[in-house]
Parts: sequence; C-alpha cells; structure tokens
Amino acid sequence: MSRRIQLDRTLDARGLYCPDPVLKTAVEIGKLAVGQVLEVLADDPAAEEDIQSWTRTTGQQLLKLYKEGNLFRFLIKKVR
Repeated sequence: MSRRIQLDRTLDARGLYCPDPVLKTAVEIGKLAVGQVLEVLADDPAAEEDIQSWTRTTGQQLLKLYKEGNLFRFLIKKVR
C-alpha cells in the first residue's frame, strides 16, 4: 500500500528556462509553512539538476522526482 503525498501548492514552470524554474521554486517555497509540499512542473532539461541542487543547498527535502518524457515533476517538502 503506497502512501499518497498531500500537495499544498503547484508551480507550473513549463516553458521557463534556467534560472527561472529555480527562482520561482524559491519564491513559492517561501509562501508555504514548514511541512507543506510544493509540486513543481518543469520542462527545461536543466531543471532536473538545478532543482535537485537547490534543494540540497537550501535544506529543503526533495520527496520525489518523476520524469515523464520531457516533463519533470518535483515534490518538495519545506523543511525550514
């Protein structure tokens, strides 16, 4: 039985290119309370590494990364 992740906000960053997906992710995370989850949709190939790196350097938790064709779906939990 898989546990479903509750999403609190979605950021659609499709059509945006570096550094916009990361910058917009940072802004949206700032609007959430600790423990809430942001879903980010992006199609910039650089977003895969950029957002993973951003979560590591900022201390946020990347819960899941899905790749569906050229679409990336990140689930990020605000930790602080």
